[in-house]
Amino acid sequence: MNHPVRIGVQIQPQHADYSQIRRAVAAAEEAGVDVCFNWDHFFPLHGEADGKHFECWTMLAAWAEATERVEIGALVSCNSYRNPELLADMARTVDHISGGRLILGIGSGWFERDYDEYGYEFGTAGSRLDDLARAMPRIRARWAALNPAPTREIPVLIGGGGERKTLRIVAEHATTWHSFGDLATFTRKSSVLDDWCAQVGRDPHEIERSVGTGAMSSPGPAAEAFRQAGVGLFTVDVSGPVYDLGPLREWIAWRDEVNA
Repeated sequence: MNHPVRIGVQIQPQHADYSQIRRAVAAAEEAGVDVCFNWDHFFPLHGEADGKHFECWTMLAAWAEATERVEIGALVSCNSYRNPELLADMARTVDHISGGRLILGIGSGWFERDYDEYGYEFGTAGSRLDDLARAMPRIRARWAALNPAPTREIPVLIGGGGERKTLRIVAEHATTWHSFGDLATFTRKSSVLDDWCAQVGRDPHEIERSVGTGAMSSPGPAAEAFRQAGVGLFTVDVSGPVYDLGPLREWIAWRDEVNA
């Protein structure tokens, strides 16, 4: 069973002034995108290593006020950077500011420079995944305890493809799974996720599948193959200082065609 196609855009908060970022978000919403993402890092991931960069969650709060229709979120927020209860409260607050349009995108973290320069313990890939597994129930418990409660059951997007740990966490907690790799890799890992869903008692069709469009220069046969394999959310990434939304508009037109 395929989910309806949705289109996201990751407006990377690097190499640009905030005014440029804000205009890109407004233009993406006007173009008809479904979700606007940023990312949760403290330094650029490519280009000038010490170039301009802005923080994730304060920006999401601003986007909540600056937009009216699109869902917003991080692709993805790093579990290591905030206490789970604090992150839950931040997400609940942005959920209210946006009128119920927040997606909690979350992952275990990987960019070592962020950890080193901001004083977080990097640990190992395994220890960071264990931390994420422990954090998810704490986040949900805090949402249940907050007054006021979130406006809705906040959707959870989890990014990653580890077959022993990550996909089990996805099966237990995610509304959307964001994956990486080519079609063969996606198909294999999607099958592993289905197996984990069976083990934890979850209907796999409840979990939307998500990919980035980086390997697909434009919508076409490759995108259709991913759609037929079950992908519902396709996200275009754009970087500053010039946020070129031309490719995004092509993906939005393709979405409208396949969903018609």
